[in-house]
Amino acid sequence: MAAIHRPAHLTHHAAKIASAACLEKSKAIGVPMNVAIVDASLYLLHFERMPGAKLTSVDISMNKAFTAAGHHAPTSVYKEAVWPGGAAFGLNNSNGGKFITGTPAQDTEVAQAGVDAVLSYIKKNSQLKAKL
Repeated sequence: MAAIHRPAHLTHHAAKIASAACLEKSKAIGVPMNVAIVDASLYLLHFERMPGAKLTSVDISMNKAFTAAGHHAPTSVYKEAVWPGGAAFGLNNSNGGKFITGTPAQDTEVAQAGVDAVLSYIKKNSQLKAKL
């Protein structure tokens, strides 16, 4: 019987670690943000809104998380392709309008801080388990 490969699932604990790192980076760069983290099923796992973050960006942050997780790529990869004449023009109308393209540089920087924090957490836990 063949083994079934299941993708790693982000735990709520790991999502909180990522969120804390995102909030810390957001504070460091002086841009209050909404932080949305989804799991492998693309459903919201954790959300935090910083004081001063744009209220209109609550849904945008959730949709960016949906798009990035669903395509295993940051939303910035679609920036050029979604303009009129681009290979993916109109793609932002898919998935009930939840597909969000493009991203300010700060979004990428803050999201990467969250990814780095989770990877560091995984590495530490792996090293600890190896010692046991």
